[in-house]
Order: sequence, then C-alpha cells, then structure tokens
Amino acid sequence: MTVERARERALVQIALLTVAFAVLVAVSIASVYWLAKAREDSAWVAHTLEVENQISLAQLQMRRAESAERGFLLTRQPEFTTDYEEAAAQIMPLLTLLRSLVQDNASQSAAIAEIIALTESRLDQFRRVMTLASQSKQDEANAIIRGGAGRETMNKIRDLAAEMRQEEHRLFLLRTAAADRSQSLASIVTTTGSGLVLVLAGVSIFLVRRSARARDDAEAQLRDNNVNLETTVDERTADLREANEEIQRFAYIVSHDLRSPLVNIMGFTSELEELRTDIFRRIATLSRAASPQALDASLDDQGQPLLDEADRQLSQDFTEALAFIKSSIAKMDRLISAILNLTREGRREFQPVPIDTRELIENIVSTMAHQAAEAAAEIRIEPLPEIVSDRLALEQIFSNLIDNALKYLKPGVPGDITVRGRQRLGFAIFEIADNGRGIDPKDHQRIFDLFRRAGTQDKPGQGIGLAHVRALVRRLGGTMSVASELGKGSTFTITLPTKWTATKPETRA
Repeated sequence: MTVERARERALVQIALLTVAFAVLVAVSIASVYWLAKAREDSAWVAHTLEVENQISLAQLQMRRAESAERGFLLTRQPEFTTDYEEAAAQIMPLLTLLRSLVQDNASQSAAIAEIIALTESRLDQFRRVMTLASQSKQDEANAIIRGGAGRETMNKIRDLAAEMRQEEHRLFLLRTAAADRSQSLASIVTTTGSGLVLVLAGVSIFLVRRSARARDDAEAQLRDNNVNLETTVDERTADLREANEEIQRFAYIVSHDLRSPLVNIMGFTSELEELRTDIFRRIATLSRAASPQALDASLDDQGQPLLDEADRQLSQDFTEALAFIKSSIAKMDRLISAILNLTREGRREFQPVPIDTRELIENIVSTMAHQAAEAAAEIRIEPLPEIVSDRLALEQIFSNLIDNALKYLKPGVPGDITVRGRQRLGFAIFEIADNGRGIDPKDHQRIFDLFRRAGTQDKPGQGIGLAHVRALVRRLGGTMSVASELGKGSTFTITLPTKWTATKPETRA
C-alpha cells in the first residue's frame, strides 16, 4: 500500500464517518420531533374527550335539577330539595370549566356562552318554582311550568350541546388521525435510524477488516524481504505503521462518534416503548366511545387493553417494530465493541484484592508530602469505603489525580485538597476536590483525550495522565467525571464497584 493510497483511503473513511454522523444526528432530531408531536396530538385527543365529558356532566346535572324540581312539586318531599341543591351547585362550575377548555375555539366559546346564559335563566326558573311550591302556591308554580318557557330553554340548551358535541366529534376525528400519523412516523424514523446504524456499522467493520488485511499483507511482505534490502524494509515498515495508525484512528472515531447517537436512539426507543401502553389504552377507550357496540374495558392476559381487530394489528406491528429496533441497537453495540477489540494489545492482568482505601491514600499522600509543603497545600482525607479491586491500578488513579491537584493550584493561594468517599448501591464513589485554577467547562471532555491538554501549558506533562486514569477506571468497571469552572477549583468523581471481579480478555485467533 502506497502512502498516497493510504491517504486516499483515510480520507474516504473520514468522509464516510462524517456523513454517517450527520445522518444519525438527523435521525435523532427527527425522532425527538415526532415523539414530541405524538405527545402533543395525543394530548389534543384527550382534550377533546374531556370537553365531551364536561358537556355530558353539565347536561346530566341539569336533568337532575329538573327532575328534583318536578319531584318536589308533586310530592313536597324534602329529599328532592336536597337533590336539587346538590345538582344546581355543580352546574355552573362544570360550565365554567367547559368554557376554559374551549376558549381556543371561537364557535365553541360562543356556544358555551349562550348555554351559560340559558342555564342561569333556567336555574332561576327552578328556584322560583321550588320557592312557590315550598310556600304552598301550587297553582302559581304549575302556571310557570305550563307556560313552557322552561321546556323551551331546556330544548335550546340541548340543541347547543348537541352542536358542541358534533364539533368536538369532528375535532376528535382530525386529532385522532394526526396522532396516529405522528406515532407511525416516529416509529418509521426510529426504525430507519436503526437500520442505518446497522448498515454503517457493517461498512465500518468492512473497512477495518480491509485495513487489517492490508496490515497483514505488509507484514508478510516484510518477512519475505531480505534484511539487506533496507529500502524495501523501510517502505514496508512505513506502510505497516500507516495501517496501524489508521486502524487506531478509525476505531477511536467509531467508538466515540457512533456510540453517542446510538445511546440517543436507545433512549428515544425506551421513551416510545413507555408511551405504548398509554397510547393503545386511549385508542381502546376511543374505540369503545365511537363503537355502537361497547367493547370490554378489561385487560388481556398480558395486561394490555382489549382492542378491535384493526387496532390490535396496529399494536402488534408497533410492538414488532420496537423489538426490531431494540435488537438492532443491541447488535450495533456488539459491533462497536468488536471494532474496539481489534485495537487492543496485551495488558497487565488485574488482580482483585481487599483494599483499605484510606491506608492506600495515606501512603500516597506521605510520598507527596514534600511537594505539598512546597505548594503550601493541605491534603485532607475524610472517611472512605473499603473495596475489592486492583491495588496497583488504584494507586495509579489516585496518585495521578492528587498530583494534578497539587500541580494546578492557584499561585499565592494556600492549597486545600480533599479526598472523600461514600458507598451507594454496591458502588464506591470517590471525590478528589481542590481549590485550584479550575478547568473551563468547554475543556471538560478534552482533558480526557490522549495527548491533549487544556488551559495554560505552564506545567510539564504529555497529556497522557487523565486519559490513562479514565482507561484504568473503565477497566475496573467504573466511571469518571469532572465538575469545574475557571478560578473555582475542580472535583473529579470516580465511581467503582465495591466488589470488582477481574475478567480475562478473550483470546483472538
């Protein structure tokens, strides 16, 4: 492989990864948009149902008040007075709530305003009839009823309520169709994104394997060449170095640039799965409301709402799509891990042993006593949990972090470094906090990259320490993060399992 060809291949791979990253970002943004749109459309469907429910409740209370009026007029029993008062007390609050629900719709607002006026008039008639009846003025009360004004008012209220229901039914059909469309598009976008992830992962694996084969070919040619052919050896060595660097660079880009959108898609898929039961429960409810034959409202053996045939097929398709997405994501995750395995070389085998972390850190601090004294810094060790892990790895982790804390103190300010820890849910959480110069938030990730440093470069170093520390933490099954601002010190947080069990890396053929 010539240098020019290797350069062209590297450019092609970088271009491919750039396009892949752009596509995955677009898929992630589209997934977020359509999930939000599906929620909004479902909320409007629920709003329509609530409006219809309020109309029915208001009419029910009006009929109840009218029945109580007639009952009291006929029997004079006080129970009807109680029923009337209870019904009348609920009517106006129901109508007020209904008015607030339809204030976005001009025609519905006009209708509810007229209903409220008619209802107030009808309630006034109720009160007059009840008052006359309670005063034994039966003829006057009957005259009001026979006058027909109350019947006419009730008919107008009923007609207006029917018009409102018709309008809400129209909106319900439109909003249900919009909700179904949004949910389908969200599923399609997420499924398509998962498919693209698999395709891009396959292409990435192919390119890495092709680079590996090129490296193997270069090694074979190098072994076959005569040691005296210095020019040929140098050329093949350069090709081999180029191939190795290409693989390392490509694997690094794949592991970081592809895993981030994969996590986004995984999160969006989980969120969509959480919405599934609520969506189809609402569909079942809406189907029961729209169907002339009421469906059973109970759940099936899997705890899912009973649906009609079309909705049940939609539910099955929805579930199958989610299952495909999840399996695709899991496969993509395994492919990325496989890419990283190609770049791994031999490592020291870790040995888990019980560790008194306080004693370990006290020993580290004692070796840095002279450095701390020169920096006028105090290192305080608070209570720390004991763990089972690799001693040498922990020594390297804490030595590096404490050394950095001493190295990057603010000039002229006495240093205050604290090492503290706590235990939670099977994990030990360690914090190394200082009052030093701090780190700009935009550099929080940069400082963990290999050979990269942040801030003023006035201290010796190669930019390897924090990258090595994070690699060790990860090998021990933990995580590492930093919280810092310029001029306000830094706090490095390390989370490790309290009982870590070493796992031997698999041997590749």
